[in-house]
Amino acid sequence: MSPESVHGTSGEDRNVYTREESRAIRRRSLRLLGSILRPLRRLIALTAAVVIVSSVMRAIGPSLIAYGIDVALPAALDRGDWLPAAGVTAAFVLTGGLGSLLVGWYVVLIARLTQAVMLELRTRIFRHTQRLSLEFHEGYTSGRIISRQTSDLESIQELLDGSLNELVDAVLIGAFTLIMLFLLDWRSGLILLFMGVPLAILMRWFVVESQKGFRSTRVVSARLIVQFVETMTGIRAVQAFRRERRGDADFSAISDEYRSANLRVLRLFGVLDPGLILLANVTVAAVLLWGALRVSAGELAIGVLIAAVLYVRNFFGPLEDVAMFLNSYQSATAALEKVSGVLEEEPTVQDPADPVRLERPRGALTFDHVSFAYGTAGAGARTVIDDCDLELPAGQTVALVGTTGAGKSTLAKLLARFYDPTEGAVRLDGVDLRRLDSADLRRAIVMVTQEAYLFSGTVAENIALGRPDATASEIRAAARAVGAEEFIESLPDGFETDVNKRGGRVSAGQRQLISFARAFLADPTVLILDEATASLDLPSERLVQSALQRLLADRTAIIIAHRLSTVAIADRVLVMEHGRVVEDGSPEELVTLGGRYAQLYRSWESTQV
Repeated sequence: MSPESVHGTSGEDRNVYTREESRAIRRRSLRLLGSILRPLRRLIALTAAVVIVSSVMRAIGPSLIAYGIDVALPAALDRGDWLPAAGVTAAFVLTGGLGSLLVGWYVVLIARLTQAVMLELRTRIFRHTQRLSLEFHEGYTSGRIISRQTSDLESIQELLDGSLNELVDAVLIGAFTLIMLFLLDWRSGLILLFMGVPLAILMRWFVVESQKGFRSTRVVSARLIVQFVETMTGIRAVQAFRRERRGDADFSAISDEYRSANLRVLRLFGVLDPGLILLANVTVAAVLLWGALRVSAGELAIGVLIAAVLYVRNFFGPLEDVAMFLNSYQSATAALEKVSGVLEEEPTVQDPADPVRLERPRGALTFDHVSFAYGTAGAGARTVIDDCDLELPAGQTVALVGTTGAGKSTLAKLLARFYDPTEGAVRLDGVDLRRLDSADLRRAIVMVTQEAYLFSGTVAENIALGRPDATASEIRAAARAVGAEEFIESLPDGFETDVNKRGGRVSAGQRQLISFARAFLADPTVLILDEATASLDLPSERLVQSALQRLLADRTAIIIAHRLSTVAIADRVLVMEHGRVVEDGSPEELVTLGGRYAQLYRSWESTQV
């Protein structure tokens, strides 16, 4: 489990780590970056070569100026020999022009490199989060996932697009400037090296403090996005319960915290920028003073002094860009930590290494002493299913009833293999679901939940979700079978109507009918209905009763429902309490038994009068 694990204490809510955790996070981030950059080695090598040559061309400039002042100009004035002046002018223009062209090429190359990295990161996050188990998504809010794909990736792109370009340019110019300065006048070079000590201390302080600051801003930024996404997603509940003022207060508090976190980072620049300017001016003054003394003593040529001053200015000039890079670097590093944390997560439900194929399943289900607990083992674990031992013959329709929290939905999720049992095994036709080929499992078992989610696209495309190759006539037949064809035809464009996000053009009951048609078209061997009729009003529910009979025919079916009108179509009823099956029999048998189901039935019957 990674230090950023979403289970237990979430790394998303922390900005302080132990030294060992910080090292582990850095190693994880570097592994991620290395795996992305490895296939781009050739492009990286070409980019590096271009920027190195460009930096050399630009670093030569002050030396050419020194040569022009100390050699070419006297030759022209004293002897009338203008050839050295013409030569140094041509060399200056040539190196400057070539350096500029290479800079342009470098910008194009770094843009290609950046886009390749961002494409790979976006694809990996999307692919990986789809693959992660339901347990991850139930503990990791959608707002935080959106934050990974948006603000975090934007921070990384900002680093690669601009700041990294500035850093590489600054480092290479600084390195070649120092080399040329030592070749030109080693004494001035020593002054620059000596001033590098306070410079290194200043930069080190800034790196350490800004790392803390930017990690804090990433944490608060994610919380800000989560707050916004959850409010907008649940806007109906917000307005229904008049939560606008409370929402304003909560969002304002987080926004203020985000502002404060950003101000703390900006205050660091209030120290760094003046410090850099002070060090640059002190170094120039020292080089100029010592150089002037040597010029007056005839130990140093005036052109060399001018070039030395230019080299010192060139050395400190890009350090402002380094500060800007550090700004983006710390933000991007914090973002990369979050992204690598998500990519480090492993699905708790793993595909089998040697899968068993089951191309023609019959639908016989077995719960072999199955227990399941949410959370990790220990005091924090919460047992939901306790030693469940069941045999469900192929083709049987079974209803699960019981109070809220009895374990009905968890049992269904174990059957759909959204989770794996903590103990025991769930089997389909005698094969442990953990050994079953995932493609065969998804074809054999389909779950229809209370939230009938519709994706952007047409009604027909949503019905064909499980069978994208289905023909228009097959899609229409599936809708007709569950009683959805009539209302679909009444939509503006019939089956080609765009349902918009979350099915904006259809009601909750109509969305559920579309999900029934989707399940009918998929034609699974085992069908699970988890409160799938809860969104239907009574007329709609009566309409789909016959459709349910057709939908459940010739297949094993598990129905979870509070409405006993839906339970009535079951061959067998299992009453659950506290993770255990406490009653088992046909609806008629359980009513005459006078137990828990009989109480539920009488309560329901009294509401129908």
